[in-house]
Amino acid sequence: MQLLRRISFSSLLVLVLLLIMTLQVGVAAAAPMKPTNIATLQRARSASQHNPNVELLRRMVHDGRLAPTVHILDSLPPTTIVQFPLVPSGIKNAFPQATGLVTIVRGDRNNAFSDTITVDVQHMPPNITFTIFYIQFASKPFGNVEYVADLTTRGDGSGETIFQNIAFVAFAMDARNPGTSQDGQEGTTSGTNLEHMGMWFSSLSDAQKVLNDGTLIGTIFDGGNPPLHAGPQAMTDGQTAPVF
Repeated sequence: MQLLRRISFSSLLVLVLLLIMTLQVGVAAAAPMKPTNIATLQRARSASQHNPNVELLRRMVHDGRLAPTVHILDSLPPTTIVQFPLVPSGIKNAFPQATGLVTIVRGDRNNAFSDTITVDVQHMPPNITFTIFYIQFASKPFGNVEYVADLTTRGDGSGETIFQNIAFVAFAMDARNPGTSQDGQEGTTSGTNLEHMGMWFSSLSDAQKVLNDGTLIGTIFDGGNPPLHAGPQAMTDGQTAPVF
């Protein structure tokens, strides 16, 4: 009986040793992969840190030539990714928690001139259509403007829209007196740069109902018939310095 116990104990000890050796071999085999993964991440990070346009835009934020709310994401050249928030303006009292995030992706200008813009909102008035404009000034009197897209919220007040056009160098111009402007990225440009974004109620009646204010008057921030049928501004970037 004692002999059998010794054999059983010895067998168990052998199994334990074999298991430990197996685990050590597995760890040793996996270990060489770690430097490779770290090196890959470091190369990607280094490449993004040496993206000339990213560095330029970050300097512009630092120098106050772009608004402090602008965030320039790490990206591999030639891509540039810029984000900035939208804040409540006309809906501030009724929907103080409303938020918006704008993401602009600029690709290789040798292949395409359009930027890809995503506008994502939360806690907005539900089931309402808004119109989005590039504007010269973030708040009244707004200056020159350009209509760019619609956004319709869902029942929970969230919504998003994605569109493509020229954002980074958007401008308005009267050909009878074109004039020039100074753009931080492009230098001297035509007309007047549009470097802010705002959202308006597409319908005055929607705004009157949502904001519980029948005295609101129409604005020109939507086309169609009848004229002045749009409501007030709902969201804006709220900045004095450009956001793109």
